[in-house]
Amino acid sequence: MHRRRRGITAGAGAVTALALVVGIAGTVEAADRAGGTDGGKRESARTRLYTPPANPDAYTQIGELVRAGRYRDAVGVARMVTTPQAVWFNGNGDDGSVRREVARVVRDAARERALPVLALYNVPGRDCSQYSAGGAANTAEYTAWIDEVARGIGKRKALVVLEPDSLALLPSDCGQDDDEGTLTDARYREIGHAVETLAALPGTTVYLDAGHSNWHGVGSIVPRLVRAGVERTAGFYLNASNYRSDDELAWYGTLVSGCLEHTLDGGDPASCPDQWTDRNDARAWLAANVTPDPSDQPHFVTDTSRNGKGPWYPETDQYPDPQDWCNPPDRGLGLRPTTRTGDPLHDARLWIKIPGESDGECLRGTEGPEDPARGTIDPPAGRWFPQQALELVRNAEPPLRP
Repeated sequence: MHRRRRGITAGAGAVTALALVVGIAGTVEAADRAGGTDGGKRESARTRLYTPPANPDAYTQIGELVRAGRYRDAVGVARMVTTPQAVWFNGNGDDGSVRREVARVVRDAARERALPVLALYNVPGRDCSQYSAGGAANTAEYTAWIDEVARGIGKRKALVVLEPDSLALLPSDCGQDDDEGTLTDARYREIGHAVETLAALPGTTVYLDAGHSNWHGVGSIVPRLVRAGVERTAGFYLNASNYRSDDELAWYGTLVSGCLEHTLDGGDPASCPDQWTDRNDARAWLAANVTPDPSDQPHFVTDTSRNGKGPWYPETDQYPDPQDWCNPPDRGLGLRPTTRTGDPLHDARLWIKIPGESDGECLRGTEGPEDPARGTIDPPAGRWFPQQALELVRNAEPPLRP
């Protein structure tokens, strides 16, 4: 009986400490959102971004850290999950449920006078049937789903990150398509319908997938964006769920934006400089071929959720397939979300990927089941990954406030 009572007391103390930790983190975050932060610097004004409820397993981890007396780590994870980040919709459930869930999110955000970031992730054949495989069964099912998302948003404000990897990873890129390009053609129709439907909403801003700076060259991604209807959107997003550095992304975004304007005005995208061109030569090309008015060019947003330490570079030939994008070790949170970037083409830094959620059961070309870079079995894509969550917090750049 005595042991049972001690257990109850310890549990109650842990709950109280957990509430205190989350409360402190939430209070600091509320101050951040009121005054604005950008790597610790104050901002005079900005769009307030929405913070959704955290993954329930994050609260479990915080509680375990509190019970272990690891309060600094507990506060760090709490600070991470109370930072504005995207809400993902992946097609689980019927169309009516997604309409209701989207409506709930945009309504809650409006009540807080905040802008929600919605990551829509349900295109047929998504992720080339890899770790995040799934999506709608066909084009008809997808277009019906998009229509329900649009009904859920209605007239309220939303920033839509439309279908990560949908354009940078077409069916034709991964051997899924036939010789006629049937599935790739369908992909463009699906994205085109989503653009037409969502961009028509009065409070919705749409950005299209442009991969990241270590993937497609500028002349490769620009025709895809044009074919998908980028001229009807605000522009494109970069680095979703990846780790590329801020400088690299900003330069790539500038080049893609300039090449898009050039191409939409009738120019040849093959003539555009890419991210590997000498920067002085690229700047000269931009000055000669692109209007200096940023309002005439497509804009971009970037995912800085996990790029504080930049990309992971494993030793050469250490793994048959390094999968440097898949739960790389020792990465850190990046710059905090903000709509004040100091770059007129760069609309926002966002936390698109939910930091702390796994990229998948990474095998790096081995038979597994363990991730050879970690010596553990990684959780399935989208599940909470406590080890990675702590790495991101401890290696955050800039550091999280204590």
